[in-house]
Amino acid sequence: MEIESIGAVVSGESSSTRQLGLGQEEFLKILLAQLSFQDPLEPVDNQEFIAQLAQFSTLEFNRTTNEKLDGLLALNSANQALSLIGREVEISTDSGTQTGTVKTLRFQEGAPLLSVVLTGSTTVIDDVNLSQIFLVR
Repeated sequence: MEIESIGAVVSGESSSTRQLGLGQEEFLKILLAQLSFQDPLEPVDNQEFIAQLAQFSTLEFNRTTNEKLDGLLALNSANQALSLIGREVEISTDSGTQTGTVKTLRFQEGAPLLSVVLTGSTTVIDDVNLSQIFLVR
């Protein structure tokens, strides 16, 4: 998950849906295969087996921690975006710097997108990301 300059979640993809290496299922499959195909005359050492179980516990703890952190980042991003409604902002666009007032907010795949009404006109710029905002008045 990528974080924008003021904390917005860029990608709606969470670490639980993205493969970041060895997952819970893969670890269990490897452990079961190891136990199934071990040499009966030389079984797995108890200390090694306990170390593998400890690694599995750590993996599971890290996975749930990452899921909770993803949720907190999404909530923080939403709170930041909500606090901008009605505020005057300067945004960076393809045509340069624009000044306007944030009127509405919508979420697309968990990422907040703002609608900004430009100052002195009725022109609305939709789908403004938090990373495009560089000044809030």
